[in-house]
Amino acid sequence: MMKNYDEESKEIVQEYLNLLLEKEYGFISKNDWDRNFPPLSNDYHDPSTINHIFIELEEITLLNKIKSSVENLGIRHLVIYCLKPLTAKELIEIDVTFKTSVLSGIEILSPFHQNIDLSFVQTIHQNTVRIYSLTFYNCSQSPFKANNEFRFSLKFLKHELKLSACGKVELKYFNTNISKVLEAINHNSCLHKKIGIDKNGNIKNCPLMPESFGSIHNSSLEEAIDQHGFKKYWDLTKDSIEICKDCEFRYVCTDCRAYTEGSDENKAGLDISKPLKCGYNPYTGEWKDWTKNPLKKKIFNSLEIR
Repeated sequence: MMKNYDEESKEIVQEYLNLLLEKEYGFISKNDWDRNFPPLSNDYHDPSTINHIFIELEEITLLNKIKSSVENLGIRHLVIYCLKPLTAKELIEIDVTFKTSVLSGIEILSPFHQNIDLSFVQTIHQNTVRIYSLTFYNCSQSPFKANNEFRFSLKFLKHELKLSACGKVELKYFNTNISKVLEAINHNSCLHKKIGIDKNGNIKNCPLMPESFGSIHNSSLEEAIDQHGFKKYWDLTKDSIEICKDCEFRYVCTDCRAYTEGSDENKAGLDISKPLKCGYNPYTGEWKDWTKNPLKKKIFNSLEIR
């Protein structure tokens, strides 16, 4: 390699190499360089029974019903999609409910209201510890310019944020985090160790899916996950999904089972058709807007009615 540089450049390149060696970022190898690296394990390990819960929330008192289950199941991430505007007191109450919890963080999406200003957000910042993301939707104009001054990320969205907007397949949503990639190789990238509660209290794999495994009003999360069929999609990887199995992005892409093209089933009766909200063709390498496809739009409308 060094023969390709002039004398002055050789000195500079050597300085870089010396720095890499000094910091132990690399090593010199003369023969079979690739054999000096141990093979990367594709094993995926997660000690929690459930690691992610998504709640379509109307009344925050519901959170008291799941508090003990969060501890028992080792749930680390809580996402709350609120159907009504939340006051500062309610947002703080949500955080306080899980004050000594195993939860790593709470993400909240809530309708915007006129009382939300800089002082409102500062109050949340000063009185919460687990909220790491706040999104206020249906906001015609941001009440102030949000800088990186808060402990949590803060977003104001102009449009109405519907739950049915979930499941989009786009480059900006790809996740290259090694733990997520390993999970996708071994399990379903969307539903593995996930649980959801819809606005009526039904416990599901995802609030958008039709099948229910009990109600939070008369049963626990522990009882729901023991129901026959609750985990049936957990180990369905992208390697088993039609078209997706030939896609180069399959391990960094989410696999929505709530909105699919509904064209294929495997022998176990599981839906193995491509996610509906994907406009990518792995055979041509082209991206197209899935909403412009009349067949996909027809399927989506029928699923929304369901």
